Amino acid sequence: MNGLPLFGPLSAAFGVVFLDQYGVLHDGRRPYPGAVEALRLLRQRGTRTVIISNSGKPGEANAERMARLGFARDLYDHFLTSGDVARAMLERGDIAVAPGPATRCLTLSSSDEHDLADAAGFSITEHGADADLVIIGGSQGDRVPLDAYERQLGPAAARGVPCLCTNPDRLALGVNGTFPGAGAIAALYASLGGPVTWIGKPHPAIYAAAAALVGSPRPQDILCVGDSVEHDIAGAHRFGAVAALVRTGIHADASEAELVAEFARWGAAPDIVLAGLEGG
Repeated sequence: MNGLPLFGPLSAAFGVVFLDQYGVLHDGRRPYPGAVEALRLLRQRGTRTVIISNSGKPGEANAERMARLGFARDLYDHFLTSGDVARAMLERGDIAVAPGPATRCLTLSSSDEHDLADAAGFSITEHGADADLVIIGGSQGDRVPLDAYERQLGPAAARGVPCLCTNPDRLALGVNGTFPGAGAIAALYASLGGPVTWIGKPHPAIYAAAAALVGSPRPQDILCVGDSVEHDIAGAHRFGAVAALVRTGIHADASEAELVAEFARWGAAPDIVLAGLEGG
């Protein structure tokens, strides 16, 4: 990857930068080389910075986790997640479900937490047979097979229960590589006949919400940095922003031919390819 541009000089041309977290800033355990320094450089320049993540958890919970990994809260302006956007949609009544405990919600996440359902005051169920709403905000696909999710979700899909997917990532990054993410489980739900509302990258609502946090600049004046062609690159282009792909995260080991095939698969090629955030 010699000859690829450096993040520092590239980002100097933009007053606003959106960055993904997993696969760009860290791998879930530690920062990537140069990531903390890159955020510090943006801060010193006065660049407005938003971390946007396909996480079903609130931005503040993610910011606390990032701080434990070495990313101080004052290194960026805002942390926005698809979970935040979904909560705002529920509060505005954009999603037709009854507020409060009358709605029984089945939540799938990477832990046993029910952040969005708790915030909305929904009752909690673990069974698709009696759910009024399904929220898919994360995956335990590294230890729970998809057919187990199918058995749990099948009865809800058969009844046409609405589903919110607050993390469209089809692949999740784990200690031992990638595994089926929340997006893969939501796609399974859709294949079973269940209606899915997708919230997060590459869908435009999260980009519009992020832009509103920093004064709604023109999309073409925003640099979006991500590691996923399907979500980060396609999403940035749908929004009209400039897209940079980093060769960390899920495409770290992809060959040039495999990357070209990925661009063709999703109909999206990055404007810039970066080795990572290190240097410059």
